[in-house]
Amino acid sequence: MKKISERDAVFLTEMGIGPLWQLRSAPEAVDVPEAEEASVVAELAEPPAETPAETPAEAAPAPVAKPAPAPAGDAFEAAWDDAAVPEETVTDIARMDWAALRLAVANCRRCGACSEGRKPMFGSGPRQARWMVVAGTPGAQDEQAGQPVSGDAGKLLENMLHAVGLSRERDAYVTPLVKCRPVSPKGGDRAPTLEEVEACRPYLERELALSGASTVLTLGQVAANGLLGRPLSEPLAGARGAVHRLGEVPLVATLHPGELLRRGQDKALAWADLCRARALDAGGR
Repeated sequence: MKKISERDAVFLTEMGIGPLWQLRSAPEAVDVPEAEEASVVAELAEPPAETPAETPAEAAPAPVAKPAPAPAGDAFEAAWDDAAVPEETVTDIARMDWAALRLAVANCRRCGACSEGRKPMFGSGPRQARWMVVAGTPGAQDEQAGQPVSGDAGKLLENMLHAVGLSRERDAYVTPLVKCRPVSPKGGDRAPTLEEVEACRPYLERELALSGASTVLTLGQVAANGLLGRPLSEPLAGARGAVHRLGEVPLVATLHPGELLRRGQDKALAWADLCRARALDAGGR
């Protein structure tokens, strides 16, 4: 084998080929055939292949990570994935008692309004009622008061019921059709969507069944159209002046007390609606 010069050794080292073996002086020169010499040089020019690690007869199982403990309190609620919250079916809602229904409304995720951070509004009044009074949506004042149809509109509603011989505390269960207050991007009230109405309607139908009310009085355009299956933007005049039915229960539509405060001349229309509903109630007793 030819001896590699010092210059060639440096050159091969720079190329990452090495270490190089240098022949030391031997007592006798060894005659290596040229073919074998080329083979040895080729082996020196290639890096040695890595020796595969020994494979054990049976690999040990990979460690299983233990699940982290669930956070407690508010941290757990914040980490809860809304998409994982089971939604009650209409059949489930139809079987609920008052306590289960209130809990379902409080934890509702059936429409987009729930994700806006609004606090759902449950109905108020006696659990066994003669009338169910249905408003369209809670307003900002209702949200602050924690009860539907509050403030001056609530006082006018009390007077309207008193005029036909009823008491809000004793005879009327008052509830919004849409349980969460619909809010615009700027924070003001907005009209509800059909999706929101349809999502909340099973709750209201269960409230009606549990309360045993024999008459439904709707307040305003959204409540009447939403329960009668009409376009939400249709004027209230199309529903007023007639007796409708919500299931087996007669329904009368009238104006919202908040509208009557702005348009006092329409109080005569509301009085006619109240008399119609009172006649139905008297006929059923």
